[in-house]
This record gives sequence, structure tokens and C-alpha cells, in this order.
Amino acid sequence: MSQIFMTAAKRIFLIHATQVAIKPINFAFETSWPEAQLFDLWDDSLSRDAAVAGGTTPALDQRICDLADHAIRAEADAVLFTCSAFSSAIDACKQRHAVPVLKPNEAMVQEALASGYRIAALTTFAPAGAAIVGDFEAEAHRLGMSADVTPVFCDGAFAALQAGDQARHDALIAETARRLRNNYDVLCFAQFSMTSARTVSELLWGGRVLTTPDSAVQRLRHLLSD
Repeated sequence: MSQIFMTAAKRIFLIHATQVAIKPINFAFETSWPEAQLFDLWDDSLSRDAAVAGGTTPALDQRICDLADHAIRAEADAVLFTCSAFSSAIDACKQRHAVPVLKPNEAMVQEALASGYRIAALTTFAPAGAAIVGDFEAEAHRLGMSADVTPVFCDGAFAALQAGDQARHDALIAETARRLRNNYDVLCFAQFSMTSARTVSELLWGGRVLTTPDSAVQRLRHLLSD
């Protein structure tokens, strides 16, 4: 009699600093890797405190690391952060743990660098701008290449999303994409919460828009494949 071996579902812990990032990444997993077992850790005080401070602080970095430590104690096979404003803290987490710990945008950054030189990275949360540029510069340096990366802030979009007005959120991002048409080789969204605006943005941009959730899910699935 043949014996059937069942492979246990991978335990993926998703660490969120904003509630609006939860739905996009869960949807991306449902679409591209439904077998994964997902666990959401959400602390929205992180994004609020970062906004007040104008960026991350040592205390905020420690809180990020504490969340990653919790996920590892809960037997995570991998940890994915969904807020791009805490790049240095996530780097520290990556060094501390043997399992894959991914920045929200690292897979997308690599995909964007392979797609063109002039890159526009749209954000709706101001502190994310410096973080995404830093990630692009670090990855380009690691690859021994150069890239022209411009962070573009979509003013008012995040506030609209927090107020429950997703249509306005998407429209503001798409209008920004329209203004950038023909000026860049690559257009990408620097935040998980922006994914809902991709379809309309692609229409006005006139091409593909890279998003963090889709790139991250594909990378994790590859890293954890048996």
C-alpha cells in the first residue's frame, strides 16, 4: 500500500503597523498561495508614533524587534513586515533570526531594479518615502548597479483610506500615476495599503505597476518551497 505524506502548511506571521495593510496582503496570499497559514500581528500605535516623530526612533525599532521575536517564539516559518517605514529595525531582525524575515518591499525593489533605471516609488505615508529610497539604494549598491529612484507622495490618499473612502484613495494615487506617465521606466507602490489602486493606476500610467504584496508572496513561496 502506498503511503501519502502530507506537508504541513507554512506558518507565515504578518506584522502590521496599520490596519489598512492587512486586507491587501491577505488577499495576495489567497490568490497566489492559499495553502499558507497566516497570522496577523497588528500594532497601529507604531505608524501613529512614527508619524508624530517624523520617522522611526530607537524605541520604535525595539518594538518592531519585539514583534518579530514573538513571531519566532510562535514557531513562524517566516515573518513578513507590511509597513515600509521601519527599514533599519527590520534589518536588525533579519540578522537575529534564522528563518526568513522580509521587509515589505525588498522583493519588489529587486523586481523594479531588474525592470528599468528611472523608478518612481509612490507613497501615501510620508515616512515611507525615505525608507523606500534607502532600500533601493542599498539593493542597487549590493548588486553593483545604479538607479534613479524618486519617491512621490500622494497627498491626502492615506487620510482618505483611513476615513473609509477607498474610491478617493485610489483616485488620488491614479492621478499621481497619470502625471508621471512617460517620465519613468518603472512605477511601483511602496506600501501594501496602496494595492487597491493598481488597476486604475495601470490604465492611467499606461503599463504595469509593481506592488509590494504580490512580489512578497512570490518571494516567500520560493524561499519556503520544499
